[in-house]
Amino acid sequence: MTKRIASRENALYKSLARLAGSSRARRERRAAILDGPHLIAAFRASGGTAETLVASESGCAHAEIRALFDETPARARAVLADRLFDSLAQVATPTGILAVVTVPGPESVPAALETCLLLEGIQDPGNLGSVLRTAAAAGVRQVFLAPGCVFAWSPKVLRAGQGAHFGLSIREGAPLAVLAEGFAGQVVATDPHADASVFDLDLTGPVAWVLGSEGRGVSTALAALATARARIPMPGSAESLNVAAAAAICLFEQVRQRAPRAPPN
Repeated sequence: MTKRIASRENALYKSLARLAGSSRARRERRAAILDGPHLIAAFRASGGTAETLVASESGCAHAEIRALFDETPARARAVLADRLFDSLAQVATPTGILAVVTVPGPESVPAALETCLLLEGIQDPGNLGSVLRTAAAAGVRQVFLAPGCVFAWSPKVLRAGQGAHFGLSIREGAPLAVLAEGFAGQVVATDPHADASVFDLDLTGPVAWVLGSEGRGVSTALAALATARARIPMPGSAESLNVAAAAAICLFEQVRQRAPRAPPN
């Protein structure tokens, strides 16, 4: 049954407003807000069920919004007066539809690791979202974030990820040292002072890519567990790349090396 809400005193609206206005509340409830048809369509395609699906009255007048609202699995649905919906929106121009979804909880360290990302100290939500989008595009499914990274399911990370979250296995608060020590393939840490270039490495096997914060890079303790350190050649005047650009270069160099090669003529 769809609820129609026009009062700020409504209990469901108050609950939604708390989540929309507080990152702490979202973390405590392990909840994320998906704002807009693109994110909700990606979530629906992944087979997920929303906790609450919300549309504005004017949003329901648009065929795309109405179809998503009617067809996306949800435990509760509500249509809000436009002024109430606009107060919840996570973007400057309200999209007409949003969903509250449950964020995956902490999981034990998996027994088998594939090529993966080990991320430490990343604070910029746009950078993290771009890293996740790059990982999904490169076919890297496992992403591990150390304690202290930005919340992977914050609105800004979700927008930058463009739906990549729903094709990845994302574990927050992960013990990166344990994962690095137990990894069966190469553990490669990015280091601007390394002798080897990332283009010099053999990346055809499994790789755990260790990427650090935008300012400090990979910590000394974690870098010590790497089996290889690699720099990205930068012949220009820039001192460094942001972590999103570095991840893209590393992962797609691995994609290039793994691609089937045409036999010589």
